[in-house]
Amino acid sequence: MLVRIQPSTARGRITAPPSKSMAHRMLICAALAEGTSTIHGIDLSQDILATIDGLRTLGADITCQDGNAIVRGTDIACRGGSEPATSILPCRESGSTLRFLIPLCLMDGTNHVLTGRERLFERPLKVYERICKEQGLMFLKEKNSLQVAGTLAAGQYEIPGNVSSQFISGLLFVLPLLSDDSRIRLIGPVESRPYIDMTIQALRKFGVHTAWKDERTIDIPGRQQYCPQDAQIEGDYSNAAFFEAFNLIGGDVTVEGLSQESVQGDRVYGRCFDQIEGGFAEIDLTDCPDLGPVLMVLAAMRHGARFTGTARLRFKESSRGAAMKEELEKAGAKIELADNEIRVAAGVGTPSETLRGHGDHRIVMALAVLLSKVGGSISGAEAVAKSLPDFWERLKSLGILVRLENGKE
Repeated sequence: MLVRIQPSTARGRITAPPSKSMAHRMLICAALAEGTSTIHGIDLSQDILATIDGLRTLGADITCQDGNAIVRGTDIACRGGSEPATSILPCRESGSTLRFLIPLCLMDGTNHVLTGRERLFERPLKVYERICKEQGLMFLKEKNSLQVAGTLAAGQYEIPGNVSSQFISGLLFVLPLLSDDSRIRLIGPVESRPYIDMTIQALRKFGVHTAWKDERTIDIPGRQQYCPQDAQIEGDYSNAAFFEAFNLIGGDVTVEGLSQESVQGDRVYGRCFDQIEGGFAEIDLTDCPDLGPVLMVLAAMRHGARFTGTARLRFKESSRGAAMKEELEKAGAKIELADNEIRVAAGVGTPSETLRGHGDHRIVMALAVLLSKVGGSISGAEAVAKSLPDFWERLKSLGILVRLENGKE
């Protein structure tokens, strides 16, 4: 799908989309609780649908209606051999779904095959591969699938702190259910800690307790049970950032529905925006990699910036640093990439050709901010459905001149 955007100014009030990150976590906790939970404020993006499909395959009964999910949970650890020899969990393009559900698939001894796009299985999975090898569990990765089987053991887990926090969160979901206590020890610098804290917050909501023993150690008592809950998904800072970004380029947008007590890592976007507005910015993306694309766009449109902590941008839905360099250079920007650093010079204009979305929702949304000022088109506009299906309608409601067309130029 192609989107054409004419120069226009965003004005108005908009409610923040529900947090996709917290929705994944709440749904999983509800699915692990024996009883019925109601999760309010669910946005049925492609990523959330992938998690729902996977949890249904694992035995949860989930009904979605009017932005709510009714979840009748299941004791996955006790299902044993009651299910078919092999079950299929379609993860689509969702890295969160894949990494969160792998430990759940290692609870009942059943063979499980997690499937998805080839790009999904190019993203790192070495942490789980090593754990499975050490514990004698099946871990068979192909181009677009992963087969696992066996039962995780309680105990000591050592995980590099600079890998995706999704591995740690995946283990945190299941280790409290095991018959003995466990501990996760993070080795080296810890990246994306706010996402770990989001998982701990969701666990606590459903009656499961873990504790930071120190800055790199999480103690996880075993023999716990998830309790069904009535829960509300908070507003999403990650997607709200794209709407407030218009304020740096002449817009007047108020985003409502964001919790000031949130532990979301991307809540720092306001501070990042202030730095970009104030002059050449120095910004560390270690704990907020999803903000990378929109911050790169704003840096090019304002005073330039140097971003550090960018290595993990290579392992998202696209190689985001390289993708943004390719697209922004079509609009005359100057970008320098290094292993863990990106430099963006000030200066950008109307693109010389159609921009590509690279199959990445955050790339498409970031480029939309640029084109609202200079005009142009983006192919692959449908990628926004991964996290925010109504993104284009939201832009129209703010006065951005958007036209969607089927096909490509």
